[in-house]
Amino acid sequence: MAALYEGYTLCGLVPSRSQSLSGIQGIEIERDNDHVIVTDSTRSVTLYKVSDQKPLGSWTVKQGQSLTCPAVYNSESKEYVAVTDKKVIRIWKDEDMLLDKTFKATVSSDIWRLHCGCGMEPVVLFQNGAVRLLDALLTAPQQTIEDVFTPEETIRWSTNIVAETQQFVIFTTEQKGDHFVYLQRLNLNDLQRYRLEREEPGLSPLSFSACCKDQHVYLLCLYPNGNLYQSVIPVRSQGSDEATHALPWNLLLKLPVNEGFLEAASVKILDEAHIAVVGVPHPSAGAGKDFLCVWNTNFQTLQAGKEMAGKIYGQLWSYSNKFFIPHGKTLSVIPYECTKSSLASALGKLSQAKTEGSKAPASIPSWNTILHGEVTPPPIAIQTRETRTQRKSQSAARLTLDQILELTKSASVEEVQKAVDGFLSRAYIQDLQSSVGQLASSIVSRSLDESSFYPAGTLAQLVRTQCLFHSGCPNLVLLALEKKDYFLCQLCLQFFQDIPEAVTCTCLRAFIGMSDTEAKQANLDEGSISFMESLTSLEPDQADLQNGFSVTTVEDSMDQNSAADSDRKTSQVDDNSKSLCFQKPVCPVGIHKAALLNEILMTAYSDSFLLPHLKDLSSQHVILFLQYLQFLYLKYSQDAVPQDLGFRSPTLPQIMDWVCLLLDSHFTVLVMSPEVKDLLIRLKSYVQSQVKLYSELGKIESSLKELDKMKTNKDSGLYSIEIIELF
Repeated sequence: MAALYEGYTLCGLVPSRSQSLSGIQGIEIERDNDHVIVTDSTRSVTLYKVSDQKPLGSWTVKQGQSLTCPAVYNSESKEYVAVTDKKVIRIWKDEDMLLDKTFKATVSSDIWRLHCGCGMEPVVLFQNGAVRLLDALLTAPQQTIEDVFTPEETIRWSTNIVAETQQFVIFTTEQKGDHFVYLQRLNLNDLQRYRLEREEPGLSPLSFSACCKDQHVYLLCLYPNGNLYQSVIPVRSQGSDEATHALPWNLLLKLPVNEGFLEAASVKILDEAHIAVVGVPHPSAGAGKDFLCVWNTNFQTLQAGKEMAGKIYGQLWSYSNKFFIPHGKTLSVIPYECTKSSLASALGKLSQAKTEGSKAPASIPSWNTILHGEVTPPPIAIQTRETRTQRKSQSAARLTLDQILELTKSASVEEVQKAVDGFLSRAYIQDLQSSVGQLASSIVSRSLDESSFYPAGTLAQLVRTQCLFHSGCPNLVLLALEKKDYFLCQLCLQFFQDIPEAVTCTCLRAFIGMSDTEAKQANLDEGSISFMESLTSLEPDQADLQNGFSVTTVEDSMDQNSAADSDRKTSQVDDNSKSLCFQKPVCPVGIHKAALLNEILMTAYSDSFLLPHLKDLSSQHVILFLQYLQFLYLKYSQDAVPQDLGFRSPTLPQIMDWVCLLLDSHFTVLVMSPEVKDLLIRLKSYVQSQVKLYSELGKIESSLKELDKMKTNKDSGLYSIEIIELF
């Protein structure tokens, strides 16, 4: 989800005489996220403190000179760098007043743009496509600058990207209606050239945006007809090949344009699931109104929109969760927020946060993937140990997707397995999400019709690609339950984030109803079994108990109507609590069955959708599940969870949430059952202890915030004592 907050004005604008330009060349971040440098279209560079909405300094070139690209800030040398009259590089510090008295150097070729990444040396991009580091250029300003492309080719857009220790310069050019993308790797001094696919005749891109993720550069391109395309460029060098490579794209979004075409619009990548566009009409607003909109590319939905008064100039910058937008006669700053985007977050709760060593989250497709088959091809190959060893033998006979789909209708399990292995082993498979979904659907359909056909290994392999999702193959989990393939069920619960609550409860009924002997025969994930083995083998530490086993916590949960009644109840429950604390908790189910139940605890769900299905559980299953949850709670309370081993395991909040869900869905039945009275009393104390724990943590948080606001005395001398009182 995304939200736009109330904006404010940073400064006024003096638009150009043609009224088509805003008067701002560029905005660059300065020393921190609260300082920006604004370069106007003529002669001035101004430093602003964004939170105070006021200028801290301004520098102007002489009459007759002009700034020809936005100024940047070199955080290493604490200097500003700008270019005047295309060839003169000027460098100055914050205390300098007059630019004419600062350092300047004239170069031999026209400069297009300066770029400077955080903590990196400034880079100079010349109009002929050559790239130089600033320090190397200033050692010999009149050095010869080579021509990278012909004079007929013109740069239209450029940016720089910092990925780990590498710095890249990306720029696009136009030559007689063709558009090209250049990727310059500064560390390796390697330049790659790509040709963009053409759109409708006569249409040129309005805006570009790029980001780096997973060793690939993702490039967005917005056209006047509202089509937003995405291309993927590998970061790894492709050798010394000087040929121009074709750069395919896929349609990421079809933005509304009303009648005609967009005239001034801009796009900006915010994160892996959100983009911002300005100058594109709001879908529900009338014509003639300009908006700033945040779109979710995973689900093709508009997340937030804000109407911008006055003319939009098609310019948009974003730093530290703030948009900088010139419109009308003002430059506005609009704070925004984007949270993690998934179907689970849209409907309810997310599964537990992944640790560093856990599996990567499943890929969530867009709605167009499901409805129209428009998907983003993944940039890397999906390979397993087996497929890599078979790559040579299969390279001679590569089957197409249609051929493999036809093969799944009649071939044997071994033939299907071999064909799918060869398909997944290919590098840069196009439309992998759609292909994997079609393969899984075809195999599942045949498996439901023919009881003798069930390629379990192939289905597990397709799930492991993380390009398959429940909505694309809704019968897969039910087929696995029918075949009692609990390993495949476990994989689906781990990788699918869009499993409906009804299917989750179906899995729960199957897991809780199976015998321990049957569960033990299942070939489950080794990590989940290892976690349960470690959990059941560790002895509780009697001297380090927590989370609700003290006398004070139990007393807080007692009825205070009469002193004698309170003392009697406190004594009874305190004795019960102590007896529970000093005895080893016993798991009511086998470790294999417990491993499957843990997957249920970690599955995403929405309370309102899950509760009706939980009511279908029998009372015996509910009691057994509550007993298992009590076992987990006691183990977590006794600090016996091997969290440092990196196992996939449920969290304490997830355990308590399921306790509350089961109690809510079967409250009447449980209250009327005498055999679970003691269990309910203990579960009540557990929940109350967690409520009190989080309440105390909230108080600590407030105290720490107050401490953070306090100004410490820096002149403490060689020795000092400070007393801080927390109220």
